[in-house]
Amino acid sequence: MLDFLTEPWTYPFMQRAFIEIAIIGIATGLVGCLVVLRGLAFIGDALIHAVFPGVVLATILGYDIMLGAFIFGGATALGIGLATRNQRVGHDAAIGVIFAAFFALGIVIISARRGFAGEVSALLFGNILAISERDILITAVLAAGVVLTTLAFLRVFVLIAFDRTLAASSGYPVFRLELLLLLLVTVTVVFSLQAIGNLLVLSLLVTPAAAARVLSDRLHRMLLLSVLIAVGSGFVGLYVSFHYDLSASGAIALTTTAIFLLSLVFAPRHGYISQRLQARRGEHHAHHFHETHEQSQVEGLGTRD
Repeated sequence: MLDFLTEPWTYPFMQRAFIEIAIIGIATGLVGCLVVLRGLAFIGDALIHAVFPGVVLATILGYDIMLGAFIFGGATALGIGLATRNQRVGHDAAIGVIFAAFFALGIVIISARRGFAGEVSALLFGNILAISERDILITAVLAAGVVLTTLAFLRVFVLIAFDRTLAASSGYPVFRLELLLLLLVTVTVVFSLQAIGNLLVLSLLVTPAAAARVLSDRLHRMLLLSVLIAVGSGFVGLYVSFHYDLSASGAIALTTTAIFLLSLVFAPRHGYISQRLQARRGEHHAHHFHETHEQSQVEGLGTRD
């Protein structure tokens, strides 16, 4: 058991992978709570797919994939924000239009570029085991910016998530703050791409926060649990990947899903088992109350007689 835990740490590429996933887990766990509370999971998915053509173009032109992802991610966030200002265009419609257009553009670029299929796999699924020290430094700087900004505006973001009208009537610039949140999600998606891949970023952005939402009713506890689940899932996924020669990003995504499913079943207050027990207690109390009520009525009639 000791060898199982320590052996991966003897390899420099695994050390870098553990550090990278810890940084990403902290940022995605924190931002993911706002995504879940605000109901932006679909937007997160749209951003992840919309940056795809930017990643493809950057790879073809020989630039860092983060540059292409930032350009298209920023354009997506801005486009969603501006489109939803029109009251006749809902969030889902604006997201669907932009998501479909950008992802289709990525597919067209790939189809026009012969011999590019091998590189597409790395773009879609990531390669955290190939992370360099430079990549870790970039991720750490961007993640620190995201975490500090999120914490600075946390109360306002939560207020908008629960009562957008109250936030607007209180004088907060709701549109700008929503745009800021979209940009934070975009940056988080971008610096996670190289490690986890385009298709699996959502597993760290949404699933840990969704599990934490089931496990706790308190915001700060939810934030802490989400971060712990994201980082812990990353570590477990890397261990499984190393010892059983499996995809690291796939193992991480499946671990987050397993924790979410366990939360749905065993959460202390909102899990399936707990809710069934509460329902049975309610039925028992109702039945007991009904019997007591009937007995008191019978005794009352007997007294009158």
